[in-house]
Amino acid sequence: MERLAGKVMLLWGVRRVALAIAAGAFGALALPPFGVFGALFISFTLLVWLMDGLASHPQSALLARLRSAFFLGWLFGLGYFVAGLWWLGNALLVEADQFAWALPLAVLGLPAFLALFYGLATSLASLLWSDGFGRLSALAVGFGLAEWLRSFLATGFPWNAIGYGAMPIPLMMQSAAAVGLFGVTTLAVFVFSAPALFGTRRGLRAGLAMASLLFAAHLGYGAYRLTTVDTTPDGTGTIVRLVQPVLDQSRKLENTDRAEIFEEHLALSALPSRAGERRPDVIVWPETSVPFILTENQDALARIAEVLQDGQILIAGAVRVEYAAAGTAPRFYNSVYMIDSNGQILGASDKVHLTPFGEYVPFEDWLMDWGVDSLVALPGGFTAAATRSLLTLPNAMTLYPLICYEAIFPGEIGSDIRQATAILNITNDAWFGDTPGPYQHFQQARLRAVETGLPLIRDANSGISAVVDPLGRVVTGLAFNRKGVVDSEVPASTAGNWDSAAREIHQWLILFSMFLIAWIARRGLKSATN
Repeated sequence: MERLAGKVMLLWGVRRVALAIAAGAFGALALPPFGVFGALFISFTLLVWLMDGLASHPQSALLARLRSAFFLGWLFGLGYFVAGLWWLGNALLVEADQFAWALPLAVLGLPAFLALFYGLATSLASLLWSDGFGRLSALAVGFGLAEWLRSFLATGFPWNAIGYGAMPIPLMMQSAAAVGLFGVTTLAVFVFSAPALFGTRRGLRAGLAMASLLFAAHLGYGAYRLTTVDTTPDGTGTIVRLVQPVLDQSRKLENTDRAEIFEEHLALSALPSRAGERRPDVIVWPETSVPFILTENQDALARIAEVLQDGQILIAGAVRVEYAAAGTAPRFYNSVYMIDSNGQILGASDKVHLTPFGEYVPFEDWLMDWGVDSLVALPGGFTAAATRSLLTLPNAMTLYPLICYEAIFPGEIGSDIRQATAILNITNDAWFGDTPGPYQHFQQARLRAVETGLPLIRDANSGISAVVDPLGRVVTGLAFNRKGVVDSEVPASTAGNWDSAAREIHQWLILFSMFLIAWIARRGLKSATN
């Protein structure tokens, strides 16, 4: 191991660049649908050794060391994000004649931008770098801060945060309930980096002991929650039906058979329940499933009333339009509607956090002024809601709606989550085809259930649709690309879960502790070399 570490540290030029990219790319194997848990141990071990190679030149000026560390982290991030997000380009191939030109921007441009955060992580770590296990803490601090910043800067995009690689199964998801995604990320980087200590053997015993303790606590807390927290429904709760129509995205965009698409959703909704099972109280359709402006199509509402049985509620994704003054363009919202068996709209909630270049174009006016019409022509046209509206059903069940990728943002969930009895996530991942994208999205949505202590009701056009309990366990669901319906009673929520404020406090305590360890180690190294 020492010999291998030495070779990695001494790499330079093209070989160093190639290894940094490859190390990041290999780490993406820890993400769904692959779930190779050990992949990130190899990735971060190599990254530590590559960082050690930079630290072996203490005579270099501070700015030069920061620049080298930044470039190394950026290369690592480029590999990780290209390997983990290449499937984004599939959305542009749905209308390839119009948007294929933007494929390099999606496959390489976005990863190159996101990799800047990992460059920042390694730069910060280099300031606290030492020769023992303290350098693992330095790397943990850098990545913990960088992933937190990535969740909100430039609208935020915390997709595939490192912490998700440490939470592939419910047993390993429970830590998120106590310390949140970014707290788990910080601790995970330390643990993933621990094998690097075998390369130099400095701080080996203490570092491995600490990493082993953290990992044992991670598993132990998970086992404790899974064996002591009861989320079993009592048989009297709300029955939901998830409708998964599996409609090809190109068909949805053509708008030539909107009536047929609508009737397909209704036909699935009207399927009889299995023998001995209760009928659904609530039927859920995916994001933008209604191909009309509901408020302008009374016939569609009448058809819904014909299909729904007395007392049933339909929750469906649709576009909502809002007209302003004469001469002003109407506003369109990506919304979810609640409709009763009389065809009456009981409530609606609009998407708050829109997808850049998917639902709106950032700086559209500025781009138009500069003549960049090709970017402005990208799919979009939605307006973001100022606030999120909860949906309260007639039976008093209250849903916290998250539309599409809103489910990947831990910070998107506000204090009003306390009023909710379940999270509702409707999405349309058919844009991305049979790629890792829908599987990654599903894992991240499950983590929101664990963090909040609420069950998750998730409905997706092509999948993965599922009812998930507050411990992240799938109660029932439909596999990707499987057309049909599934009925399930909504599980009970967990009592006494940490709230978002407590998780944030725990996150910052972890970051501060790691910083303290790294700082003390760095001071000790300086004293030893003076």
